[in-house]
Amino acid sequence: MGFSKVSKAIAGFLPVLLFLSTILNLAGPAKADNPIIQTLYSADPAPLIYNNRVYLFTGHDEDGSKDFDMRDWRLFSSSDMANWQDHGIVMNLATFSWASSRAWAGQVIARNNKFYYYVPVQQKSGAMAIGVAVSDNILGPYKDALGKPLVANNEIDPTVYIDDNGQAYLYWGNPNLWYAKLNSDMVSLNGNPVQVSLTTAGFGARRSGANSRPTSYEEGPWIYKRGSLWYLVYAANCCSEDIRYSTGPSITGPWTYRGVVMATAGASFTNHPAVIDFNGSSYFFYHNGALPGGSGYTRSVAVEKFSYNSDGTIPTLSMTTAGAPMIGTLNPYVRQEAETIAFSSGLKTEVCSEGGLAVSYINNNDYIKVKGVAFGTGAKTFSARVASGGSGGKIELYDLDDRVVSHQWGNGDAGPVLEVYGRGVGVFV
Repeated sequence: MGFSKVSKAIAGFLPVLLFLSTILNLAGPAKADNPIIQTLYSADPAPLIYNNRVYLFTGHDEDGSKDFDMRDWRLFSSSDMANWQDHGIVMNLATFSWASSRAWAGQVIARNNKFYYYVPVQQKSGAMAIGVAVSDNILGPYKDALGKPLVANNEIDPTVYIDDNGQAYLYWGNPNLWYAKLNSDMVSLNGNPVQVSLTTAGFGARRSGANSRPTSYEEGPWIYKRGSLWYLVYAANCCSEDIRYSTGPSITGPWTYRGVVMATAGASFTNHPAVIDFNGSSYFFYHNGALPGGSGYTRSVAVEKFSYNSDGTIPTLSMTTAGAPMIGTLNPYVRQEAETIAFSSGLKTEVCSEGGLAVSYINNNDYIKVKGVAFGTGAKTFSARVASGGSGGKIELYDLDDRVVSHQWGNGDAGPVLEVYGRGVGVFV
């Protein structure tokens, strides 16, 4: 498991950058870099706030996909909305013995001191169904709670919410829209599913040129409450999709169509929304095809900060590369995992034999950038755990003029903790 850490020194020391970072400029407020995940193609964001941290569950598009080739679900987390720690695979198709393919868009919710993950998969029989997995730890492992589908009506994209009375609801659907009450065990339905009437008053008229359906609603619902108003945000008008929303006085409606949240943009013909409030601000998650090689089948999750209008409506948002402003700072004087990333290029992460993840597949000119590092009065050492399975490598501490200190490690090194001493503004591996 790779990590990095610096140790304090006298005032005036120029800061080193964390593992594989480019030069950090603290002159202005740091922002997230979109897409916020660069080590793989990600889609269908589903954030969950837990212990003052955002846990972002995503789908995973396989490299080079020419269809929706999705085999597992991934997890990332952040306390500052800019630096995201990769937690790897939390669940895959093998979790469900009755599933064959299509690890598509799901959502996690916490209850009963457990975490419940609702996901659509293709059954071995061929039809789509929604399963539920459960874990005692938000990081997993997640296990099939039922050994069979929770919902099997050949529709997809579950979203889940617990209302103020403690009643949990599950919404889902493409081409239709459904909801059902969940029992307190969160793994069984309380009554039969209800099909929502899709009217233009509730979900808007279909965009000209989109496939033939009665309203703008397509798929990917995200249900939540703000104040006394319920919001249902969804992907609309395939294809290419935009994001629209409706509001209502209760979790079951009646729904009133409110308009466009995000217009069609980016290199992906799908989109998938998620909305949260975190540390007093509102955030909109989505996906596009912005990474190199990106497309409708190789997508990338991104996030924007926004403010509601005074009447509670959501403004129209644009996809940006700047992303959301960072919250607070990153502390370099405690252990930071190497797979904590604001932006990266070229490299990957993989499971470490000792647990957790390690940064891997590092080649010349690859990098990791972290943001908002609070060095305070300065630092004197940079510590990292490293290993090489090939030709070895070295860590160098450098300043703006030249490199001042380096440490070499050899081929096949088992991964010692290396400390590099000296004055500098960056670390180069």
